[in-house]
Amino acid sequence: MSSARAVFLDRDGVLNPLLYYKEVGIVDSPFTLPQFRVFPHVPRAIRLLNDLGLLVIVVSNQPGIAKKHFSAAMLEQFDRKLHASLKRAGGHLDAVYYCLHHPDAMVKRLRRRCNCRKPGMGLLLQARKDFGISLSQSYMVGDGLTDIEAGSRAGCRTIFIGRWKSEYSRFIRPSDLQPTFVAKDLWEAAHIIQADLPQDVIYRPAIVARELRP
Repeated sequence: MSSARAVFLDRDGVLNPLLYYKEVGIVDSPFTLPQFRVFPHVPRAIRLLNDLGLLVIVVSNQPGIAKKHFSAAMLEQFDRKLHASLKRAGGHLDAVYYCLHHPDAMVKRLRRRCNCRKPGMGLLLQARKDFGISLSQSYMVGDGLTDIEAGSRAGCRTIFIGRWKSEYSRFIRPSDLQPTFVAKDLWEAAHIIQADLPQDVIYRPAIVARELRP
């Protein structure tokens, strides 16, 4: 029976800032290493989640390679910078799962309508299989509607990072779906999780960290 508890984290907007690209008028992920930086509060927030005995797992749509915004090697560099930032605070990720696909990808091999791209549940289901996770006792934290949709569909408790404005609900599916909690950032979300956990939980030791990309 699945028994491990996890906190699933979106990456961009939760762990690192999104960027506004004025020349094309879009808000998107970092494309270069100097653009990629971890929010100052994130390392200690993840350390807190580690100390609570929870698995901390990134589940993120990363179509930048598919759109030719950056290379696979650059994505690896982003990961190394992220891990290094967390390590300095004594924190770690137990796994990183990326969906690299996009239905309009410029890279043909990544042009796909898949179930791993959120709001699909594929990344969460793969993590459940790999780690023996109880999704109903886990949390999905994200700054996008697709994060809340994916987490809710998987049976997780959900935390929306940002301001949950009423107009957002017009775009979420189903229309009455709401996040379980709302937090201003991951540090606040980590404390919400700490307060929400049953006091008599027996935690499993962390599994060796790994990175998987469907």
